[in-house]
Amino acid sequence: MKQITINGKVYTNPVFVFAMEKEAGDQFTGTEHIFTGIGKVNASYQVMKYLVGNKSDIIINMGTAGSTSFKRGEVVCCTHFVQRDMDVSPLGIEKFKTPFSDEEVVLQYGIEIDCLSKGICGTGDSFETEHNTDLYNVLDMEAYALALIAKQENIPFLCLKYISDGADDEAVEDWTQEVYKASKALYDVITTKLK
Repeated sequence: MKQITINGKVYTNPVFVFAMEKEAGDQFTGTEHIFTGIGKVNASYQVMKYLVGNKSDIIINMGTAGSTSFKRGEVVCCTHFVQRDMDVSPLGIEKFKTPFSDEEVVLQYGIEIDCLSKGICGTGDSFETEHNTDLYNVLDMEAYALALIAKQENIPFLCLKYISDGADDEAVEDWTQEVYKASKALYDVITTKLK
């Protein structure tokens, strides 16, 4: 897949960004893709390293996520992002706000897909098993960093998350079973719902 059409716009040099090969499976072998590793630092480093040598006209982040709001197996489009492990509130700064940053607590950036549910993605460097806030309803470990880079570099961004678990005490077991279903579900969305 050397080009992709999203909401009527043709992108000729997309890069698909996954944390792990498991999330892409064999479905994305014909695409330009990178595997960043898990977490915000790995995601930031690998995407910036890629962008230094490549001119992508869109970053497409795909992978698994937990949610207490969406059902397992659903693919959700995220255009709002929260850095859920940023907390310097003892210094009088709002929880989830990065100090001395112009960004709001909720980063708004990305392409919406009308036929998909909309999610607010809480990104943090922990596998969440006790989700307990209404500020975000999808939980992952990379998307906030990728959305921020895309926004700062003025590159269109699409974030699609396959809901693998309920971000609860069964999340680990659910994720290990569901991760292998993600690639097919994500590829089906890419090939049938984005026109």
